[in-house]
Amino acid sequence: MKKILSVIAVLSLLTLALTGCKGESKTKEILVGASITPHAKILEQVKPILEEAGYKLTVKEYTDYVQPNLALDSGDLDANFFQHQPYLDGFNEEHGTKLTSIAKIHYEPFGIYPGKTKSIEELVDGAQIIVPNDTTNEARALLLLEQEGLIKVAEDAGLNATINDIIENPKNLDIIEMEAAQLAISLQDVDLAVINGNFAIQEGLKSTDALALEDEQSLGSETFGNVIAIRVGDEDREDLKALVDAITSDEIRDYINETFPGAVVPLY
Repeated sequence: MKKILSVIAVLSLLTLALTGCKGESKTKEILVGASITPHAKILEQVKPILEEAGYKLTVKEYTDYVQPNLALDSGDLDANFFQHQPYLDGFNEEHGTKLTSIAKIHYEPFGIYPGKTKSIEELVDGAQIIVPNDTTNEARALLLLEQEGLIKVAEDAGLNATINDIIENPKNLDIIEMEAAQLAISLQDVDLAVINGNFAIQEGLKSTDALALEDEQSLGSETFGNVIAIRVGDEDREDLKALVDAITSDEIRDYINETFPGAVVPLY
């Protein structure tokens, strides 16, 4: 009987030990949602750095700006990496989510890219220009068009500007709102497109292809740095701190500068 009890005790201890190991392994995995490029590509370079720190990074790619925040809020992700702070703030307000940022990583200049018309000077009256249809990115696109003297936007519109806030449009440009992910692939059908940096890169466009980019001292560069987003309350998690340390390392900064020159600008 004593032998049986001893065997049971040993088995119980082994079960607890194995369960503990499984639990420990689970807590060391970090699941991050990201746009395909440049975010997911950057995170791929982060994996070996985190592995040395004892963490396994898994990256889930998204092609839109809504699902990665919903997945994060529901607990399906530990963090995401695809958006800037104004978009995150607007998303929280609109959807009632409780997400926050823990680090600003890089800035992607918006660009005006040529479609049927190959230069800004060649634009004819009524030319079609497509811009993102989500609030903060649409405002950013309009401000870039204003920067190039094509339109004038009401000063009080700020980062909530839409086409309804255009107060001067001397060429009667037909400015069309479109989902951000569709801009680059629709470029050939319009005269010009104002495209988010990540979607431009995804479709093979380079910053040197742009007819104009946001000025480095513009509102865009100061405001629209892409962030690592997490759930409110997770700020002190050691695994997420390790993620930030890895992605803001010198190694990753060098990778960004070498791989996306001018199109992705590190902010650390």
